Amino acid sequence: MSSIRGRLSALLLLAAALTALVLGVVTYRHTLAENEALFDYQLRQIALSLRDQGVVSNPAGADGNDPLEVVVQIWTASGAMLYLSRSGDPLFTQAVLGFTDVDAGRRRWRVFSLAARDRVIQVAQPLALRRDLAAAAALSSLLPLLAFAPVMALLIWWLVGSSLAPLRRLAQELAQRDAASLARVGGTALPQEILPLTQALNDLLERLQKAFAHQRGFVADAAHELRSPLTALKLQLQLLERATDAASRQEAWQQMHQGVDRATHLIAQLLTAAQTDPHDTTAQLAPLDLSELVRSEIAAIYALAHTREITLTLDAPATATLTGDAARLQILVRNLIDNALRYTSAKGQVQVAIVQRPNGISLIVDDSGPGLAAFDAQRAFDRFYRGRSNDQSGSGLGLSIVKNIADQHSAELILQAAPLGGLRVVVHFTQAIHIESSGN
Repeated sequence: MSSIRGRLSALLLLAAALTALVLGVVTYRHTLAENEALFDYQLRQIALSLRDQGVVSNPAGADGNDPLEVVVQIWTASGAMLYLSRSGDPLFTQAVLGFTDVDAGRRRWRVFSLAARDRVIQVAQPLALRRDLAAAAALSSLLPLLAFAPVMALLIWWLVGSSLAPLRRLAQELAQRDAASLARVGGTALPQEILPLTQALNDLLERLQKAFAHQRGFVADAAHELRSPLTALKLQLQLLERATDAASRQEAWQQMHQGVDRATHLIAQLLTAAQTDPHDTTAQLAPLDLSELVRSEIAAIYALAHTREITLTLDAPATATLTGDAARLQILVRNLIDNALRYTSAKGQVQVAIVQRPNGISLIVDDSGPGLAAFDAQRAFDRFYRGRSNDQSGSGLGLSIVKNIADQHSAELILQAAPLGGLRVVVHFTQAIHIESSGN
């Protein structure tokens, strides 16, 4: 696992090393140039000091023990040797006024020649010696920079560590929390670079808090709703045990079957409601044919309509393609039709239609049931709310499930009075829809 501190420290140290290298090269070259200029200045000053003097046996800075190895030669205008600071033959028999580099005696020399009255003065120094001395001076100027390198490394390591301290504090704060703590994290004294992370984390905690609150409320409501059918089943079982004749036992058995059906329906609706949380973002969206989906659900539920002698019809185009989660839209359609059938009396009507709109498509379910009053319509999407008619066989979860799935598809859900006298539910999908007419 890579470390941000180690990576930043390594990169900063590398940057500092490259900067020090460039600085060292520039300093080294600059120091060399300065020392070369200084040595040239010394040669020129020695020559000038001999210009107005007679012949001297030991001019300043030009003896056999000179650590700078300066060689002085003085010639007359006619070419006769007046002075030579080293024993042996002269190094240079020709003079070029000013500075020049000359090869002599297996070495290369830096020579300054000066014509003064009736003489020519030559002052020379080995180039190798000059460069060695200049390099030593340049390297000595870099020693403080090299000595500071370990200090720089430690300083960078400490600065990076102190800069990342808010991240460590944030991690410690999260590590010390228990599973039930979903309060916001961080504070005002956070670096600007960490604020997006803490903001995203706080948004996630807020969504989790809402989801957990929703689940806790759902579990509490479900526990409350399950008590009634279980209590009813227990009473019906007691009635069956107490029945003294065949007619009483038959009636008790029939009531128990109805109670089991209601409990089964309620449990199925509870499981469906748990799977259709409006905060769930795992919907598998893909193109689907809404007309075919509705026809399939009507075929599956038609037996219930036939049993209750309810006329169930569909008016839809041949195809109506939209983008959605097929499994969840099946639940939506099934609950709308099932809800309409359960709240419609025998021999009533339920009409399903798919209608094209300028900005999308609408799924419409009408029934001839009792409908909803204005007060009931405001609470129709609440879990377990059955309106004024509490004697219906519904669980009070159908419209709540529909609302959750509609929200997942960014669809608008509208409750209206139906032309049949009951309730009209409109699910309007505001997206690009492909409609193909049936041709009849």
